[in-house]
Amino acid sequence: MAEFMTEDFLLSTQTAKRLYHDYAEKMPIIDYHCHVSPREIYEDRRFDNITEVWLGGDHYKWRLMRSNGVKEEYITGDADPKEKFRMFAAALEKAIGNPMYHWCHLELKRYFGYDGILSADTADEVWEKTKAVLAEKDMTVRGIIKKSGVRFIGTTDDPTDTLEWHQKLAADSSFDTVVAPTFRPDKAFQLSSPGYADYIGKLSDCSGIQIDSVASLKAALANRMAHFAACGCRASDHGINYIVYETMSERELDTVLQKALAGEAVSQREIDAFQTEMHLFCAEKYCDLGWIMQIHYNCLRNTNTKMFRLLGPDTGYDCIGPYNGSQSLAKLLDEMNSRGKLPRLVLYSLDPGENAFLDTLIGAFQAEGYPGTVQHGSAWWFNDTKNGMRQQLMSLASLGLLGNFIGMLTDSRSFLSYTRHEYFRRILCGLLGEWVENGEYPSDMKSLGKIVEDISYNNAKRFFSLEV
Repeated sequence: MAEFMTEDFLLSTQTAKRLYHDYAEKMPIIDYHCHVSPREIYEDRRFDNITEVWLGGDHYKWRLMRSNGVKEEYITGDADPKEKFRMFAAALEKAIGNPMYHWCHLELKRYFGYDGILSADTADEVWEKTKAVLAEKDMTVRGIIKKSGVRFIGTTDDPTDTLEWHQKLAADSSFDTVVAPTFRPDKAFQLSSPGYADYIGKLSDCSGIQIDSVASLKAALANRMAHFAACGCRASDHGINYIVYETMSERELDTVLQKALAGEAVSQREIDAFQTEMHLFCAEKYCDLGWIMQIHYNCLRNTNTKMFRLLGPDTGYDCIGPYNGSQSLAKLLDEMNSRGKLPRLVLYSLDPGENAFLDTLIGAFQAEGYPGTVQHGSAWWFNDTKNGMRQQLMSLASLGLLGNFIGMLTDSRSFLSYTRHEYFRRILCGLLGEWVENGEYPSDMKSLGKIVEDISYNNAKRFFSLEV
């Protein structure tokens, strides 16, 4: 029987062990999509206890606690931090098969030197151990980033953001990691959302352009894109519930926008046509800027109305939202391509049933002279499990070109979650090792090592045009 989480964790073959320890393990990290705070990086925040760094904004952990019947007071409420941690530890020991169990123990091992098992019985021991380590000089946010070998961080930022903290970080020569904003224009497209008119007013103010038409909205967004570009932005990210493709004339779309700004009802067809036009516009601008376009879709958000009203969005009440938008996505990419404005693109579906569809679709839109122009993004959110990652990797390998894959991201709000890159790399090496030792690929360590290093780091470096 294998011991729990040794240095050969998830590496069941000799080839897998060689690939991980000789190649993957040494590679730096490019975390090209996450939700950490640039302000906390600039101010080099120090955390007082493990609850602050683990439970402060992590809806993965909140969902786990709710599944164990924990009162909300101990999750997002004002309960004592140590009691919150005890509640989480009691829930975690039941999480067999859940990636959270692995992530937490990897973080305890790598950042705190704790090789034991977190449970209700050891919660106080771990609390004291982690509290002492967090007080050490190099356990600030910047220290954690440096320890993790992170070369690049892409945050997620609204067009109305001043990017003040990004500007301060760029001017700080004492910090080597590049931190860049990512343009996230979702709120500008959500016609039926409460407060849409207020948001457009805010966008008008910060861009200096009065928005009263589709043309002026595009001009305002272009203005903000220029500001983001000046602050080092290399990518955008569009988070949408499902993929749409619908067309209307710009005159019709002007009427739709004016209705939304006046608080009048808009139809689903009008919303879909408006979003289609704005996605196509953004794709064109991203091509001109040389930016990556990322699209995250098939998420059903805020399913629990009562808790949404109490806590707001992004608090753990979302789920996978299967929606067959395959034809719409194909039409969207085809229109971008027909216009000569298909940017480098990363597609993430929250529905794992779309793996094969995405892997065949991206094969239809690759560009000459550039390996992997359109990417099937890494297993996202509810899919970044051992099985979810393996399924995504196996599908991409079967139907595409795995060696050009840009690899893992954290998609996290926690500065300790860089061990997710280690988790992914171990799963990758484990899978490749199985194929080699089954006689499905030659035992050519030069070729295999390059594949592992490229997926771990080099491909993302090239794809995002980084010099790190």
